[in-house]
Amino acid sequence: MLPLLLISLSFHVPSSYSAGGWQPIENITDPHVQEIGNYAVSEHNRQSGDNLEFLRVTSGETQVVAGTNYRLVLEASDEEGNAACYQAVVWEKAWEGFRQLTSFNSV
Repeated sequence: MLPLLLISLSFHVPSSYSAGGWQPIENITDPHVQEIGNYAVSEHNRQSGDNLEFLRVTSGETQVVAGTNYRLVLEASDEEGNAACYQAVVWEKAWEGFRQLTSFNSV
């Protein structure tokens, strides 16, 4: 039992990180983050029949769960040019080329 306890203690996780927790995206202008935001709007349009135009991601967080969840606040405009903010969650498994929009709501 003691060897197992010593092994488990050697894998200390810093208190500022919680496994499975949301972590802020430090570089929100990263092209990949903006691409995920654009995907969220495009997929929302496909599912809903809306015709929003992606403008930019303004903030976001990531969560590692069998891939990466992106919880993004983004701006998009409607057909009349009126901009609004939305929160989208996208699940990505980059190594498989997989993305799925799991939620999209106005904020």
